[in-house]
Amino acid sequence: MAECCHKLTSCACALVDNWHDSNQVKVSSHRKPEVPCFFIFGDSLSDNGNNNVLRTVAKVNYPPYGIDFPGGKPTGRFSNGRTAVDIIGQHLGLHFIPPHINASSVDISKGLNYASGAAGILCESGYMLGERITMDQQLLNHLATISELALMKGSKIFDHLSKCLYYVNIGSNDYVNNYFSFQLGYWRRYFYTPERYATLLIERYAVQLKALHSYGARKFLVSGLGAYGCAPVVVLLTNATSKSGCVDLVNDSVQLFNTKLKSLVDELNREFTDSKFVMLNSYDLLLGLSGAEGFKHFYNSSCCVAPRAGLCQPEKAPCPNRSEYIFWDNFHPSDKANAVMVGQAYSTDNRTILYPINISSLAKL
Repeated sequence: MAECCHKLTSCACALVDNWHDSNQVKVSSHRKPEVPCFFIFGDSLSDNGNNNVLRTVAKVNYPPYGIDFPGGKPTGRFSNGRTAVDIIGQHLGLHFIPPHINASSVDISKGLNYASGAAGILCESGYMLGERITMDQQLLNHLATISELALMKGSKIFDHLSKCLYYVNIGSNDYVNNYFSFQLGYWRRYFYTPERYATLLIERYAVQLKALHSYGARKFLVSGLGAYGCAPVVVLLTNATSKSGCVDLVNDSVQLFNTKLKSLVDELNREFTDSKFVMLNSYDLLLGLSGAEGFKHFYNSSCCVAPRAGLCQPEKAPCPNRSEYIFWDNFHPSDKANAVMVGQAYSTDNRTILYPINISSLAKL
């Protein structure tokens, strides 16, 4: 699974007492969902249990993860509660989309979550953490799902898929666990400037998004990368001393990717007039949380007890004031942070946050 893939077709590597009610999006059983189906691709920011069955350190099927998720038990989500994509689904009027590992026991026509912790755009990204389902393999898994759906829907399969929302949030591991990692970063940075590396990622990403379009996807919500230079794991490991309190080199590199991703969105919208590609500006949303909405802890602190470079320690009690923390562990946002970011973005008319239209408008197309 650690081998790098060059061709898509041949790739085998694959609720807290002090929580505010406004952060809890309710799904009415009488509300008609804005889309009939929701398919999700990405990494640990979206993974809801797919890594539970893999041989990897990038899995969180243990307490205190899930402490604020309905039921209070760990599900495999890298959060104390919901992920951002969980909350997007709730805004759409959907119940939580099941992970791909549960595909045999759920109604796959309503969607699946293929995301996998440590996955990247490039197949080798995150290999040092163990098994993961790369973006290429997630696409192959979705292709298998479509084959099953075709048996159910027959000639109506592509009409059904055209109404679904497709969410893709991937690329963080291509930086944190590749370009800036101890294991891969030296030779990557030797051969690739940040500009060239961002181009490499975008070129590969374009192939992957076009493949998804060829499978029948028509409504795309593509997330840009967050300000990972402000994540506790990055700040603590590098002893950041910049005025911003973040690691500027990492943030500047991520922004090169985001700028190129916006250009790719424009290109894809011109090329595929039967579709709509929308970019979510996660970078500004994350930075905008600092000092807002009652948050008191940001750059160098996480809520749970975590090693400098890692996830929460098993069974260790997390902080009691979780609504004050932007980061749950040393890399992943808290339930409240996710809720505030999605709440700000879902129906916004601010084109710097959602481009060129918002999520609500995309769903109604």
